[in-house]
Amino acid sequence: MLTCRSVWRKLAPLARPSSAVCRQSARRAGLNNGRIPTCVPAAHMSTGPAGGGADNVKYALMVGAACIGGLTYAYLTVKGDQQRYQERITEIASRSSKTATEEPAPIQSEPPAAEVAETEAVSEPEPEAAPSPEEPSPPAPEEEVLSPEAEAAAPSETTAPPPVDSTPASLKVPSHAPYLLIGGGTASFAAARSIRARDPGARVLIVTDELDLPYMRPPLSKELWFSDDPSVTETLRFKQWNGKERSIYFQPSSFYVNPEELDRAENGGVAVLTGKKVVHMDVRGNKVKLDDDSEISYDKCLIATGGVPRNLQVIERAGEEVMKKTTLFRKVEDFKELDKVSRSIKSITIIGGGFLGSELACALGRRSAESDLEVVQMFPEKGNMGKVLPEYLSNWTTEKVKREGVKIISEALVKSVTCKDDKLEIQLKDGRSVTTDHIVAAVGLEPNVDLAKSAGLEVDSDFGGFRVNAELQARSNIWVAGDAACFYDIRLGRRRVEHHDHAVVSGRLAGENMSGASKPYWHQSMFWSDLGPDVGYEAIGIVDSSLPTVGVFAKATANDTPRAATEKSGTGIRSESETEDTAMSPVASVTPALPVNHKDEYGKGVIFYLRDKVVVGIILWNVFNRMPIARKIIKDGEEHADLNEVAKLFNIHED
Repeated sequence: MLTCRSVWRKLAPLARPSSAVCRQSARRAGLNNGRIPTCVPAAHMSTGPAGGGADNVKYALMVGAACIGGLTYAYLTVKGDQQRYQERITEIASRSSKTATEEPAPIQSEPPAAEVAETEAVSEPEPEAAPSPEEPSPPAPEEEVLSPEAEAAAPSETTAPPPVDSTPASLKVPSHAPYLLIGGGTASFAAARSIRARDPGARVLIVTDELDLPYMRPPLSKELWFSDDPSVTETLRFKQWNGKERSIYFQPSSFYVNPEELDRAENGGVAVLTGKKVVHMDVRGNKVKLDDDSEISYDKCLIATGGVPRNLQVIERAGEEVMKKTTLFRKVEDFKELDKVSRSIKSITIIGGGFLGSELACALGRRSAESDLEVVQMFPEKGNMGKVLPEYLSNWTTEKVKREGVKIISEALVKSVTCKDDKLEIQLKDGRSVTTDHIVAAVGLEPNVDLAKSAGLEVDSDFGGFRVNAELQARSNIWVAGDAACFYDIRLGRRRVEHHDHAVVSGRLAGENMSGASKPYWHQSMFWSDLGPDVGYEAIGIVDSSLPTVGVFAKATANDTPRAATEKSGTGIRSESETEDTAMSPVASVTPALPVNHKDEYGKGVIFYLRDKVVVGIILWNVFNRMPIARKIIKDGEEHADLNEVAKLFNIHED
């Protein structure tokens, strides 16, 4: 602009005389010829040879030169600004590079290639957790194609367990995490994998009050008890039913990023902050407060706090002596404690006839044959799994548990528990009493909803747990998964599920939705239970013994066991090893279905649970790798005139 002004000052004196000459010429021409309008000489002034035409041309040239000069100046100014901007960016980049070379390199955010290869070796195909209801969508290209169980439970078979305390006390807590996952269980790990699959550069922080890295819980009540390794409580490695060995940890410590380095990790990653508990949530401020008063802000948050094992009120009121001799089984520490106790006492009593109680009873019963340990299982129902299995099958299961060396006390309601002479005396309401050295209370799980009050989140009054929608969302940027989620199932209605596979499926779905997928929950998770290596079952949907049931059974073969199923599928955490396509065109067996009263030989079979004549739940008894078919039957939601014909879809009569 300064240059333009200086040029104008030089041109102005010339412009003013030229303008005066033009005006004089115009007036002179008007006086000589009054018939010609005064506007005509203006044209003559600029083009005609007379009346100051040369001056006009000079004036036009000078104005044009001024315009060209101004444009040239503007161009040079913009170009100079761009050059200075580029030089500034280069300077900043060189400064960042210099700083990066002086800082320590971030911890590896993904497992080494060898570990990844081993992980993929035990994986198996499986559809997405929650594709659109109309058509299953393929998994993301960068995501491993695993079954719901195997996806969250696919560590290297040779992976050594990580150190117990992976978070030193002096570790600096990150002040911000784009993705914050509260809880270090299966649901959080599945969500972290899902987030990273959709957003490879994502930075995910898991906060857990446990001292261990994420691990799978099912082996704590199953395979670990059948290990021949005397140091199993230290290694936490076990042999699967198929003979392969693995660790309970989902991934080794090298898979995770150090929490202090998470915000600087070049490719993002997953960090685990162990030994820290979230005690307060500020939903409006998008931040949480830990038990050490530190705060972490977030962009998106997942609550996967799981649950805490219930206890009997009579035990809680009995005093400290009784509580010291009682185990509430849930975590790795509980397994270690119970393993140690069971090797040093003469008798142990398990209260509870559900999944956990029956599995522990069978596991400890096997051990009793070697150590003269008396194992007692008591429950208020008439038989094992009485709330889940129809009565005839519950009675059969009870006899099976007895054959494992367990003393069964059914229809037992505990009245009081006292400690006398270092022994526990359990008094029942019908007058019976049991004297034992130790109690295992396996009476259910209470969802951990401690954060509901500070966060202002709704807790379901019927099922417990955080109330969320079909996309597992509690707020615009808060999701809930796993045992703590009371979700809306678009097929079966409002539900809350406490099983490993549900933690995998719901965690994966929550992770997808946190990264923008907006998918509803419709992919039915399954659950399974094993009464040792020879009897097991898989279930899906609502399995409640109070519902009408129809069972179709056949004679079992040597291939119809959990051991054989894992040998065939190659995976230890048993799950569906077939894709959803298998359920679209099943091949029916031509052998007639057998009625339920087949001489009480419940070797293998299918039990259908009905609500308003529609199948809402299915148990596959010693029938494996058929879960996609069961899932499709529930998804269709149709009435069936003859369930014997439906049972043929599972090929239970094949040898």
